[in-house]
Amino acid sequence: MRLPLVATASLSLVTLMMIAPIASGDGPARPGGDERLQATFRDYLNELFRREPLTATSLGDHSHDDRLDDIEPAARKATLDFKRATLETLSREIDPATLSADGRVDLDIFRNALTRDIWLAENFKPFEEDPRVYGDYTTGSVYLLLTQSSLPKDANLAHAMARMEQIPRILSVARRTITSPPKVVTETAIRQAEGAVAFYTTELFELAGQKPGEGPLGAKAAALVPAIKAHVEFLKKEVLPRAGENWRIGREKFARKLEMELDSGLGADEVLAEARREANRVQREMEVIARQAWGTLFPGKVIPTDDPAGRRELVRRVLEKVADDHGTAETLVDEARATVGDIKAFIRDRKILALPEPDQCRIIAMPEFMRGNSVAYLNPAPPLDARGSSEYAISPPPADWSKARADSLLREYNRAMLKILTIHEAYPGHYVQLEYSNRCPSLVRKVLSSGTFAEGWAVYTEQMMLDQGFGDGDLGLRLNQLKFYLRAVVNAILDHEMHAGTMTDDQALDLLMNRAYQTEGEAVGKIIRSKQSSCQLSTYFVGRMAFYRLRQAIQAQQGESFDLARYHEAALSHGTIPVKHLPALVRRTLALPAEDHKPGL
Repeated sequence: MRLPLVATASLSLVTLMMIAPIASGDGPARPGGDERLQATFRDYLNELFRREPLTATSLGDHSHDDRLDDIEPAARKATLDFKRATLETLSREIDPATLSADGRVDLDIFRNALTRDIWLAENFKPFEEDPRVYGDYTTGSVYLLLTQSSLPKDANLAHAMARMEQIPRILSVARRTITSPPKVVTETAIRQAEGAVAFYTTELFELAGQKPGEGPLGAKAAALVPAIKAHVEFLKKEVLPRAGENWRIGREKFARKLEMELDSGLGADEVLAEARREANRVQREMEVIARQAWGTLFPGKVIPTDDPAGRRELVRRVLEKVADDHGTAETLVDEARATVGDIKAFIRDRKILALPEPDQCRIIAMPEFMRGNSVAYLNPAPPLDARGSSEYAISPPPADWSKARADSLLREYNRAMLKILTIHEAYPGHYVQLEYSNRCPSLVRKVLSSGTFAEGWAVYTEQMMLDQGFGDGDLGLRLNQLKFYLRAVVNAILDHEMHAGTMTDDQALDLLMNRAYQTEGEAVGKIIRSKQSSCQLSTYFVGRMAFYRLRQAIQAQQGESFDLARYHEAALSHGTIPVKHLPALVRRTLALPAEDHKPGL
C-alpha cells in the first residue's frame, strides 16, 4: 500500500516514480527481461523465506511467522548451496541486454547481494563464533511479531507462542555449535541473554497487553525462561572461560569485505586516506566554531593558546560546557521525543522534503535484550509490510554501569546532541528515508538495501538541516553536529585500524577521546562495537560523502533553478541503492544530462 505524502512545492514521490525514463544511450530493453528478473527474484525470496522464516518476518512477509529456522549445520549448508545455484541461474538465464536501465541496476544489486552472502558464509562462522546470533531467534523473533507485524493481535500472539515452543531447539544447537568466540562478543551475548530473561518475565506481557504469568502466554513463558537461564549459565561458565581476543578479521578479509559492503567502487586504502584528510578538515572547522563561542560561554576568561594543544583544549572545554545541559537516564527517551515536533515543523516550513504521512515512527527505550551495541537505532517498518510501525530506540546507560560512566554517556548525549541524533535516526534521516524506500516499486530494491546509502543519507542530513537554519545559528548545536560528523569520519579510521591493522584499546581511546572529542563512556562503547563488527562503521563516512558531493555537483550545474526538496526526493525515490548508482539515477529523474562518474569520495 502506498501511503500519501504531505504536499509540498517539490515533486511528490509518486510523480518521481512516474517520470523516470530510461537514460539516454541505454537503448530499449527487449520484451520480458525485467519481468523474468523480477520473477526469478520472487522465486528466490519464496524459497529463502521457507528456509529462513525469521528473515521473512523481518522483511514483513508473514507466511512463516509460526516457525523458526532450521539452523543445524546441514540446513545452513543447504541454504548456501541454494544461493550458489541462484547466482548460477542469474548468470545463465538473465541477459543484461534484455533489461531496462532500472532492470540492470536491479540485476547488479541482486547478483552482488548473493556474491556477498556466499563470500561471508565461506569466510566467517557466526553460529560458531558469535553467540549473539542466537538472540535473534531467542527474543528478536517474538519481539518483531508483537511490535511490527500488521496482522491482527490474536494472530501475532498465536505465532509468538508457536515460536516460543521452538526456542529450546535453537538453544540446543547453540550448546552444540558455539566454539571459542571473542570475549567481547561473548560478554555482549551474555548481557543480551540476561535481557531475554527479563523480556519473557515482564516486557513480553507489556507488549501483549496481558498480566505477567497469566493465561496460555504466561504458561509458554514460564516453560521457556528456565531454558534461557540455562543458556545464560552455559555462556558464562562454559563459553566465556574459553573465549579469546580473536576479534580482528585481518587486512585481506577486511579489504574484500569492505569492498562488498560499500559497493561504491572504493578500496580500503582509499577510504582510510580520505577519512584522515576529512578528519583534519573537520577539526579545523570545530576550532573556528569553538573560538566564536568562547567569549559567550567563558566571559572574562582568557582563550587557550593558538597552538595544537591549545586548540584541542579550546574545543574540548566548549564541548564540555555545552554538555552540562543534559538529561538523566530516566528522562533521555522523553527528551528525544520532545525534539521531534520542532524538527518536523522546520522540515515542512523550509521545504526540506515531503514527510511521510501518516507518521508511523514510535520513539521507545531500547529493550534490554537489544542493548550493548549502540546508543540508538532505527528499526524501520518492514519493506514487505509497510503498514507496520518503525521504532526509533534510545538506550539509557546500562544498569550495570558505574555512575561516573553513566554520567559520561549522558553528557555525550546532551540536549544539543539529542537533536542531532533525532535528525540522524528519524527526521529527515533513517525513518524518512526508509519510508521512501518502502514505496519503491522494485521488489529487489525493497529487500536488498544498501547500508552505505542509508547511513550516508542520515549523516548528510545533520549538516544539511543546520545549513538551512535549524537551531537558529546556535554555536553549541553546530559544534555538536560537527562532533557527530567527526565521529562518522573517525569511525572509518577506527574500523580500518582495528581490523586491518594492530590498533590497541589505548590507541583507540586516544583516537576517539583526543582526536574526536568523545567522552569516555561513548569511546569505550565504540571500541566494543568496533570489535564486534567490521566494515559497517565505514559506511557512514563513505555514504555521506557520496550524497554531499552529488548535491554540490547538481546544485552547481542547476544554479538558481536548484530546488533542495526536489533534489532530496529524487535522491530517495529509487530505493536504498548502492551509492555508485546514485548519480545516474538522480540525474535521470531531474532530467539532467548524464555525466561520467568515477568512483571516489
